[in-house]
Amino acid sequence: MKRIMLSGGGTGGHIYPALAIARAVRQKYPDVRIGYIGTENGLESRIVPKEGEIRFYTVEIQGFKRSLSLYNVNTIRKFLSAVKKSKQYIKEFQPEVVVGTGGYVCGPAVYAAHQLGVPTLIHEQNVVIGLTIKFLTRYADVVAYSLEESGKFLTKAKRAVYTGNPRATEVIKANPELGRRSLGIYDHHPIILFVGGSRGAKAINEAVLQMIPQMKTMPDVHFVYVTGEVHYEQIRSQVPAREVPNLDIRPFIYNMPDVLASTYLVVSRAGASTLAEITALGLPSILIPSPYVTNNHQEANALWLEKQGASKMIRENELTGQYLWEWIDYLVHQTEEHQKMSEAARQLGRPESADLLVSELENIARAFRAK
Repeated sequence: MKRIMLSGGGTGGHIYPALAIARAVRQKYPDVRIGYIGTENGLESRIVPKEGEIRFYTVEIQGFKRSLSLYNVNTIRKFLSAVKKSKQYIKEFQPEVVVGTGGYVCGPAVYAAHQLGVPTLIHEQNVVIGLTIKFLTRYADVVAYSLEESGKFLTKAKRAVYTGNPRATEVIKANPELGRRSLGIYDHHPIILFVGGSRGAKAINEAVLQMIPQMKTMPDVHFVYVTGEVHYEQIRSQVPAREVPNLDIRPFIYNMPDVLASTYLVVSRAGASTLAEITALGLPSILIPSPYVTNNHQEANALWLEKQGASKMIRENELTGQYLWEWIDYLVHQTEEHQKMSEAARQLGRPESADLLVSELENIARAFRAK
């Protein structure tokens, strides 16, 4: 494989799987050239260039509102303009295949590739199919999906393949000892990790603050509390230094795979990448889905994991420090239940995901060259 083009944006849940695919392709084909279509102001414009050796192209795009308005007229205009620009980029870069991983920006990129006869693969990370992926399903050569539950929504796809999320392949290579050392932990007592994403989650932060007195009753457990950089100073000021010696408060963790690999129990949101990572590692979880995301897809993700016995879901409107602590206390002391949850999570994991996706890309690229 000599050239591939990726597109996905808006959130890390769309961007990081695209980059995981890029790394997997490059591992097998070191000389591959990779292009990426994103937006100038989206998160991808800051993340993708740091990856190195990826040519970054930009289009202007915005999402639809769910009501008739002049805004949507402008959305259509921008979409058509982005399709035209994407065609120019594709003709210039000449990829063998174009990959879309979600977010509005991948709509025009994949649609343009389809119109030009370039083979396409799209990847859905969540249980609920996103609006852009739903639109592209009729045009893509392959629709890959992360969670088995999604398959029933993809009956109109030319080819639908349950591949898992390529982030899973990356996380199983993580080193738990490095994770512990990065936290300054040199014993093997359990680690309970609280994390709400790069910007944090206010509801999780408030619940954790309420639990701090109880943490003192478990001196043989390490609590690691990732606040998000936005909330760090405020939270840090509310916890007197050294009051809880087994609590480590951090704004962000850059080596999250290593830390997750060393974790006993994680409390987090229910984004797609999180689910891919924790199932690949067989990591029990308490999931608190964000109610502020499109189609409430995080709740669908968490509910599906809970039904499989791999997680406990707590809706944000049910969340209190006391309720969360009761579940933590239960899973720390009921080791058989913890083990069952771990095994259920591992059964759902797809650590071979990146390899499966590379195989699909090879097949459609080979068919394209044979024409």
